[in-house]
Amino acid sequence: GLVYVQVTRGVASRDFVFPSADTKPSLVVTARKADPAAGAKRAETGIAVITVPENRWDRVDIKTVGLLPNVLAKQKAKEAGAQEAWFVDAEGNVKEGGSSNAWIVTRDGVLVTRPAEHGILRGITRTTMFEVAAKLGLKIEERGFSVAEAKAAREAFISSATTIAMPVVAIDGDTVANGHPGSIT
Repeated sequence: GLVYVQVTRGVASRDFVFPSADTKPSLVVTARKADPAAGAKRAETGIAVITVPENRWDRVDIKTVGLLPNVLAKQKAKEAGAQEAWFVDAEGNVKEGGSSNAWIVTRDGVLVTRPAEHGILRGITRTTMFEVAAKLGLKIEERGFSVAEAKAAREAFISSATTIAMPVVAIDGDTVANGHPGSIT
């Protein structure tokens, strides 16, 4: 299953200052049954992503509930027949997905993902990917990559708590490699 935990400072006046010390935090826990078979089936064929201009606030590395741009990007992806949207910065580099981290595999088999110091959410699954890659002897480069580099990559994939590692077989309607999930993903 999947458990999602949200903690806030609690209920207080809507005056946008920190509440008093006696305010009790609020806790919301959501649990849902996971369907690993559906995820595995989707991984057999891979998913499509679209790209959208980055329009979020600068501190997306801070996990908040202010996710309207992510919701709108994911809806745009759905309407385009894709399953994820990758935010692209002003320089043309992929930042991250609406609800995932973005990865590519170079022609030399190196995994590439954007550095997580600033500009993307670090992601627990992303961190786990580093551990798995080390155990498998795979090299990871933390650097930006362009949409063009992603389209020309040996493989592309996303990582998230709900998808783990999900192959990306098309970006903006262009096929990645041979259009099938790659061996590394």
